Formats: sequence, structure tokens, C-alpha cells
Amino acid sequence: MADKYTRQTKLYEMVCNDYSLLQVMSRFSLPLGFGDKTIEQVCLEQDVDCETFLTVVNFSKGCLDADYKVNLSTLCMYLKQAHSYYLDFLLPFIRRKLIEALGFSQNNDISLMIIKFYDEYCLELQKHMSKEEQDMFPYVESLLERKSTKPISLEMSVMHKTPIEQKLAELKNIIIKYYDCKGANNMINSALYDIFLFEQDLIKHCDLEKNIFVPAVKKLEEQTHLEPVATRKEEEANLEALTEREKEIITCVVKGWTNKSIAKKLFISVNTVTTHRRNIARKLDIHSSSGLTIYAIVNKLVDVKEIKQ
Repeated sequence: MADKYTRQTKLYEMVCNDYSLLQVMSRFSLPLGFGDKTIEQVCLEQDVDCETFLTVVNFSKGCLDADYKVNLSTLCMYLKQAHSYYLDFLLPFIRRKLIEALGFSQNNDISLMIIKFYDEYCLELQKHMSKEEQDMFPYVESLLERKSTKPISLEMSVMHKTPIEQKLAELKNIIIKYYDCKGANNMINSALYDIFLFEQDLIKHCDLEKNIFVPAVKKLEEQTHLEPVATRKEEEANLEALTEREKEIITCVVKGWTNKSIAKKLFISVNTVTTHRRNIARKLDIHSSSGLTIYAIVNKLVDVKEIKQ
């Protein structure tokens, strides 16, 4: 394991050692132009809690001590800044690159489906982050101010990396496996590379919330005599080949049929249709109608004209 950063580490050495920590600096509002100053000196000048900054950078590096310390107010500010970076800058930037790259495609239907899928993902991410902004952060602020407040489910209020990984995996798989963009390889590869970097950063963000932020809030709850919150379990998908029946189900779903209509057409129960749809999502790692639509088109299960717009 690499040596951890300390108060006396020169900030420019930290940046040169791991340039990805520039994003951490930005979310703590630490500007460039700090010369040979140490982490402690720069944090003191910018009124940033040094222990919280060191906790975040050492956690990102994988060398955090067991006796780490955080200031929850500072950590909330950091998480809010990360949300703003994702929603206001990075995701719109990637979308512009995708549109430019997909504009060279001869298959406009697939291009539109990919953009639609991406937009749905961004909307879902925005909902998760809005929940934190509306529920979690005000809750923590109330605890810090020792105000009377109703306990909330911490595990349900913060983002979890498994759903994020699943959704991004769908987008990456669709582009890598099924999208043929002749004449614009550099642009689509560049957009895809940005998606991979975004995914890595977002997973670190989720891990930080789960392993640093939530435990710190739980500790604060204990100090204010609030009940602890149960931990949420995560499951992994197991990819398998589709059966002919499952392909039939996909065809019906992307045509806009309800579970009841599918059951009637295939002479099976609605519960059986639901079970098939769960198995399809697990096998393909595709959990949205837009993702299934793209999969069905590229695998020639349906024609674009058969899909309801």
C-alpha cells in the first residue's frame, strides 16, 4: 500500500502523484496557484477542514487509517459540490460529445435510442442526487444543530453503486457491442472513454458515501439518541443465454404491450410473464424499456417500424 498523505505533504506533490485528485480539490474549492505550500497550509488559508480533506484523498488512494476524522458539515459541502460537477458540467459535456459522434451514423434510429437511454440515465441519477439534497443533507444539518428531527433511512437516502454500475454497463455494452459508427471512431471512442472515467469517479463517490459519510451520520445519530439504520444488501447479476420464450417476451415489451396482453397472447399467466421479465433483466443486465428496445433492434428481434413512438 502506498504511503498516505499527511498535513505536511506538499499539495503539488499530491497532484503530480495522482492527477485524479484535482477533482477532489475542486469539490473542496481549493484553487491552484498554491506554490510549495503543504496541504495543511492551503486548507487553513481556504478555511477547509484539513482532517476531512485528508480523509477523502486517502480514502480515494486506498490508504485510510482506522482512526480517520471527518467534519460532517465539510463533507456535506464536498458531496454537494460533486453533485453539481456531475449534473451541471460532466454529464452535459458527455452528451454533447455523444451527439456529435452519433451524428455521423447512418443508423439514426439506433443513435436516437442511445441518446434517449443516456438521457434516462441522467434523469435517474438526478433523482437520486435530488433525494440526497432534499432529505439527507437537511437531516444532517438538523442533527449538527441539535434540532429535533425525525430519523430517516440512511441507506435508502444515499446512492448505491450497484444500480449505477448496472445502468452504465448497459450503455457501454450497447455502444461497444452493437453500435457501428464508421468514420467517427475517434469521437465515439472519446465519448466512451469519458463515460468510463465518469463511472470510476462516481463509484468512488458512492463508496465514500457508504463507507465514510453514512457511518459518520450514524455516529452522530447515536450521540443524539436516534435509532440506527439497517444496512441494505446488494445482489450481482448472472448473465445467461436467452430462451426463445424470453425473446418473445422482449419483442412484446418493446412493442408496448402490457404484461396482461403478453400473457393473453402467449397463453401464460401474468406471474409467469413477470418472472420471465425478471430473468431477462438479470441475464442481459438491462433494466429499462429503452435498453431492451435497443437490444431488440440490433439483434433483429423487431423492426423499428413495429415500435410505438
